[in-house]
Amino acid sequence: MSDDERCYITALRILNHRFNSEAELRRKLRVKQFAKETIDATMVRLHKEKWLDDSRFASAFTRTKANKRVGKLRILRELQYAGVNNETAAKAVAENIDEEREGEALRELCAKRARMLVRRHGADVLETAEGRNKLAGYLLKQGYDAALVYAAIKELRVVDHQPDS
Repeated sequence: MSDDERCYITALRILNHRFNSEAELRRKLRVKQFAKETIDATMVRLHKEKWLDDSRFASAFTRTKANKRVGKLRILRELQYAGVNNETAAKAVAENIDEEREGEALRELCAKRARMLVRRHGADVLETAEGRNKLAGYLLKQGYDAALVYAAIKELRVVDHQPDS
């Protein structure tokens, strides 16, 4: 079996586990010590046969991460880290993330994290600047916009302070 065929079969095995960006796949094939020319030929073949498509990868990746309550800023960072160019990443995020759904996911994640902080640090943890900062830091790390994060925390505190009827 030629090096080209071995590289192609190896690439298909990698793609069988999950979608990869072209940059990720190139990196994985380099680790397996295939020559650059062999990898280039494999990439051309995979593109021609539609096994490899960065825009399709970016769209699927974005949908998966959004369903796991990850914010669009973190999704963009992770796509860029995976080797997807900025334009393709931005297009995938714009097409696959609904603003309303992202806001709802943020509120759910905010409430869940707040409950965890209350269990760990006591009922008044969200009344302290330190507690609010912990919550905000976590949500920002998840890739949500700062303005949305602070609005969600403020909304959570208003809901918590409403008297029971």
